[in-house]
Amino acid sequence: MEFILLAVIGLAAGIVGALVGLGGGIILVPATLFVGINLGLIDGITPQTVVGLSVVMMIFTGLASTLSYMKTKTIDFRSGLIFFLGSAPGTLFGAFVNKGLDLPSFNLYFGILLILLSTLLLVRKYLKPVNWFVNHGKKRTFTDNTDQTFIYGYPVWFALLLTFGVGFASGLFGIGGGSIIVPAMILLFLFPPHVAVGTSMFMVFLSALVNSITHISLGNVPWLYTIPVIPAAYIGAKIGAHLNQKMKSETLVVALRVILLLLGIRSIIDGLMG
Repeated sequence: MEFILLAVIGLAAGIVGALVGLGGGIILVPATLFVGINLGLIDGITPQTVVGLSVVMMIFTGLASTLSYMKTKTIDFRSGLIFFLGSAPGTLFGAFVNKGLDLPSFNLYFGILLILLSTLLLVRKYLKPVNWFVNHGKKRTFTDNTDQTFIYGYPVWFALLLTFGVGFASGLFGIGGGSIIVPAMILLFLFPPHVAVGTSMFMVFLSALVNSITHISLGNVPWLYTIPVIPAAYIGAKIGAHLNQKMKSETLVVALRVILLLLGIRSIIDGLMG
């Protein structure tokens, strides 16, 4: 039963993570905590082991998604590498801070983060485009399959600072960083959503490699539970990346906003109820 539940969670995490560029951890972490601790259906689950399981899973969801998005040419590899350079040290720092969090604190802080991100995307239509980052950075262009051209960009120094914070949250919560970097890429750097998702999954893959090494050294990875999660998440990531290409850009933003909001509310409730 545990393996079946974890396989289902892994499949859902892979699909949703690749679809909107989250990496999958943002689905796997709260779902596994709920099923494992609240319902008592998975033995040995703690915030630390769930994060360890999540970061190992994201190596494979990130790889599967990256390979899929390479075929559609929606990955900005240069930006992905720059973002990774900023996030890697933050990831290491976050992983060490994680070992001091109890479950209620983890859920509460995690939920607040998700609500904040969802709110940013909710008011996105009502905000004027933040052109400062594009105007003060190296501009890049992308033309989608409808011949619409997007101009986006960022100052490298700011991208490195931002992604250090993204890496910290990734190491702390095991969420892959995509839930933070995708809204930032869309709102601040004016990335076209499809490129933001593809580039995010490339960065998630690289970050997960570093993140997993840290959590393995801390003994946070429940290796037995990776058996059902990894193949299911890999298959799900392939499905999610395929669905991504069939959806309109604005639909992706709406999906991302709804997912973050629902998960954030659930996590805060769990944190407050202890």
